[in-house]
Amino acid sequence: MKIVIFAGGTGRRLWPISRKSSPKQFEAIIGTRSTVQLAVERVEATYGLENIFISSNVQYLDILQRQLPRLPEENFIGEPARRDLAAAVGLAMTHLARRFDKTEQVAIIWGDSYMSKPATFLELLNTAGHLLEAGQAKIIFIGETARFANENLGWIGLGEKRGDANGQPHYAFDSWVYRPPLDECRRMLAAGKYVWNTGYFVTTVGFMCQAYQEHQPEMWASLQEIGLAIGRPEYQAVLAELYPELPVIHFDDAIAKNIHLDEALVLHGNMGWSDPGTLYALKEAINPDGRANVKKGLVLADDSNDCLLYNYEAGKLLVAIGLEGMIVVNTEDAILVVHKDDVPLVKQMVDGLAGTELESYG
Repeated sequence: MKIVIFAGGTGRRLWPISRKSSPKQFEAIIGTRSTVQLAVERVEATYGLENIFISSNVQYLDILQRQLPRLPEENFIGEPARRDLAAAVGLAMTHLARRFDKTEQVAIIWGDSYMSKPATFLELLNTAGHLLEAGQAKIIFIGETARFANENLGWIGLGEKRGDANGQPHYAFDSWVYRPPLDECRRMLAAGKYVWNTGYFVTTVGFMCQAYQEHQPEMWASLQEIGLAIGRPEYQAVLAELYPELPVIHFDDAIAKNIHLDEALVLHGNMGWSDPGTLYALKEAINPDGRANVKKGLVLADDSNDCLLYNYEAGKLLVAIGLEGMIVVNTEDAILVVHKDDVPLVKQMVDGLAGTELESYG
């Protein structure tokens, strides 16, 4: 099985930890290693570095190669422009199709998520591989067993149970629900027929190429032209000419939502997965206790609860007294103080820096 890790997002909702010049997936926001390093570590021992590929914007390839020096250079796939995930996944599939047989299994995962129980994740990948090999499905979505009513995530609806493989039940795919209101999340959690959508899936190179050809024929035609240049001196020029002209569309809208229900299955488990997409989500990922504080660096907290307190400046003491549900992040060039309920406004603020004298802080 080949593993493709996507690591091209900008992570504006995690500002000032995450910046355009060095997004969240390259920062040690949990522990001492970046989330993309952790993503590689989870699968390295089982699948081998030669079978792990990284897809990202070309401006981040130097960072990636520094953080992952043992990964083969040819396994880094650079996108010359931001065209959203349909184009990014399509380019990765084009590369794999040029190097491997169409029956090759491939797992698509994301480099900015966190997981506390990687053994469960590896078991699900293994089961997905067996189901594909047995012809039980063409694509298998991997979800996280919902732990609480999370309104900041997408959810996957489970259809009827189709069987068990390796001791794990698998289900028909029923539906997508994207960031439903909190009351709806509570209803789905109580129903027990929905799981969190991690965005992970396992399929084959051939099926994914077929899906692009069927559902995005114009995009696929351009990707095929790019594919013919892979390994040739003109590749970078062809890529730079054609890739920026691909439509900006999310993978879910372009491909996933068009896949026939009878071609898909869903596996899920308790992987301890979370998507620290906002600063408070990061706090919840590290410690979901509503009374606990999460601290990094030289920090003192007195009579404070449910706070994320990150201090990146050595030699400076960050002191929090009497705070409740606050986010305080101190970096070398910026300080953020925001209540957890207003964290969604961070992205809006960062977007507003574009084109101003403060753009370099974004």
